[in-house]
Amino acid sequence: MVGNRNSHPQPFTIRSILPVKTIEITDLNDPRVEMFTHLTEAQLRNKLDPEQGIFIAESPKVINVALDAGMEPVALLTSHKNLDGQAQPIVARCGDIPIYTGDDALLTGITGFELTRGILCAMRRAKPLSVPEVCEGKHRIVIIDSVVNATNTGAIFRAAAALGMDGILLTRTCCDPLNRRSVRVSMGTVFQIPWTYLGETCHDWPQPSMEQLHQLGYKTAAMALSDNSICIDDPRLRSTDRLAIIMGNEGDGLSNEALEACDYIVKIPMQNGVDSLNVAGAAAVAFWEMRSRE
Repeated sequence: MVGNRNSHPQPFTIRSILPVKTIEITDLNDPRVEMFTHLTEAQLRNKLDPEQGIFIAESPKVINVALDAGMEPVALLTSHKNLDGQAQPIVARCGDIPIYTGDDALLTGITGFELTRGILCAMRRAKPLSVPEVCEGKHRIVIIDSVVNATNTGAIFRAAAALGMDGILLTRTCCDPLNRRSVRVSMGTVFQIPWTYLGETCHDWPQPSMEQLHQLGYKTAAMALSDNSICIDDPRLRSTDRLAIIMGNEGDGLSNEALEACDYIVKIPMQNGVDSLNVAGAAAVAFWEMRSRE
């Protein structure tokens, strides 16, 4: 008999079978992990790969949704503990990419790492869709105009995906939907609902982008308080075959120019002296009430 009664078999860990791409990190200033630790969102979009750019997905759930949608992983960062646990299925799906790992104490030096449920994945941005590609065959689309808060952007995407919207178009002054916080708040729905930007510059909104929407067969409904607004349950909205629901900036709402170009201005009735909802809350109400009945 080999060994003695005090010997114990070594516990199995995934590190014993990981490919050579597994890399131990001992310093958060290591340039190999700067995409996770030091680069700004703008640098992620432009510095690492000017043609496609990079975004960061957090948590096994969000990463799995991104992989299911065909996003290409570039690198993983996780702790030893998670490498031997919840990161295993992600590692198995990602193939031959660098897997950076380190002690928990070191990785908590990354802002918010403890909130990511143990794993970060750098991924390549997909080729942007065109506006006609997003709109083809769609009955309900969302226009997000100048919403700059990443949490609100992520929440709008999540509500749109959950409540029957078919696609999303953003003006060039909006927060990037692939911002790290936006992706996390959306719970990965930024990968499930088609989206793209309107126009080539911020000056293409509201015209000529609004005219393009009309040419594609959409009536436009702006969510705003106005003397000539109609109630959100107006039957004209429900019966419209192709409707674009426009959500404005958190503070200023939609511009007068945008409102004048819309077919409808729509309000949500309020009570108890409340004059408005947060844009994400208003979006959820609007999407539910004006969803396609087909």
